[in-house]
Amino acid sequence: MEKVVLVNPNDEVLGQMEKMQAHENGLLHRAFSVFLFNDQGEMLLQKRANEKYHSPNQWTNACCSHPRIEESYLNAAKRRIKEELGIDCELTEKFHFIYKADVGDGLWEHELDYVFTGNFDGDFDLNPNEVSEIRYVSISDLQKEIAENPDNFTEWFKIIWAEYRNQLN
Repeated sequence: MEKVVLVNPNDEVLGQMEKMQAHENGLLHRAFSVFLFNDQGEMLLQKRANEKYHSPNQWTNACCSHPRIEESYLNAAKRRIKEELGIDCELTEKFHFIYKADVGDGLWEHELDYVFTGNFDGDFDLNPNEVSEIRYVSISDLQKEIAENPDNFTEWFKIIWAEYRNQLN
């Protein structure tokens, strides 16, 4: 049973809780998000597998998940891109922030989210339990897609992408 690390807004550990219970109660927990780009500056999107317990079949960034209790945010991010996408690459921490998003069915993402970026041009070995497909998209096309079809994207990705763009300005 997967657990998340509950924290206060200062990232001080309060304990652990089963992931589903934390999402049902909207409790603040540690998370990370990875944005990957290719050499043309296009962003990698993954489509969440149909079997995912929330937000199935929606497009999102390369990888999002939760660190384990004694795991650093960076090590967790590298672990999950290997587990989900079958790749290794260098990642750089960009910023962190707190957000809360209603992801439907009475579930909430309330996360202290560390955002990492990396570059990858290579082959993927997708985990079909996590990812149904991937694609690279230009930033302008991504902005247009989100504006025209917001329901095709996960709630947290739209929030994190807006924060990412604000951080760049």
